[in-house]
Amino acid sequence: MNNHNPGTNLIRAEVAGIVIASLQEVLTLASREAPAGVIGEETCLIGQGAVLDSLGLVNLILEVEQRLEADHSVTIILADERAMSQKNSPFRSVRSLTDYVCRLVEEQGARVGG
Repeated sequence: MNNHNPGTNLIRAEVAGIVIASLQEVLTLASREAPAGVIGEETCLIGQGAVLDSLGLVNLILEVEQRLEADHSVTIILADERAMSQKNSPFRSVRSLTDYVCRLVEEQGARVGG
């Protein structure tokens, strides 16, 4: 179910912060670190050079969904048929996941700015 608060305003930087904080949490819980300990928008989530395994990706998706709900009253489902059927996975990197979250939030009628 995709509920939202129509008055929600998110800026892209906030969404990126949620994705990065969620990734850091998942890596910490798995006792893993990102290469060189730095996580940014170019951090690879899946594929060659990825910081996550498949279970880590599932945990990241859940963590991002939970933080959006708790902090911004935005409920979205990231891992659905739409996400899985895209030519370029929205889970490739922090940047692609951030962009995908922003798109889903905007589709619900919330606003995502610069």
